[in-house]
Amino acid sequence: MRVLVVSEGEHEQSGALENLLKRLGGGSATFEFDRACNTKIHAFHGKGDGYFKRALRWLLEAEKRGVEALVFLIDEDGRKERVTQIQKAQNSTLSELPRALGVAIRMFDAWMLADEKALTAVLGYQVNKQPDPETIRDPKAVCRDLLDKSPAALRQRQMYAQVTDRANLDILAERCPNGFAPFASNVRTVFQTRPRE
Repeated sequence: MRVLVVSEGEHEQSGALENLLKRLGGGSATFEFDRACNTKIHAFHGKGDGYFKRALRWLLEAEKRGVEALVFLIDEDGRKERVTQIQKAQNSTLSELPRALGVAIRMFDAWMLADEKALTAVLGYQVNKQPDPETIRDPKAVCRDLLDKSPAALRQRQMYAQVTDRANLDILAERCPNGFAPFASNVRTVFQTRPRE
């Protein structure tokens, strides 16, 4: 199965998001990556708000590229309307292409903070349970601070890739119920399998 994966940042596209997709049922899928900010992809012309139209445009682009599914993930960044807009695009009948659209609350980096056991294993020191990840104002900075204390010689994107390869997905869904849980459900529906642990 060929899947177009569209996201915002380098951390998602450096293995972390692909690890999650594989663990959520896409182990045999082939992923092609692009950025949500790709200036060659213009918003869909029609009724609706910004991210709703952007997601629809990516659906049409995915069809044009001949892939079998679209994964589209953006950060909420404190703009709650994005959740509604992306949910509307997830439910749109404009395209029949299977899709998993999602919004990370507040941002993708928060998902890295859900499982302290995975963080401990990756960073090489005892990491305490973090506050509710979706309520952390700047999860990217928290991740950077945790990484700075680590004896491991990792870049932040490498840390994310390793955390997503080890994190307990049930804990991640429980601790990120507004962002990861619905996104994971959409991804599993696309791949129609149970996750591997």
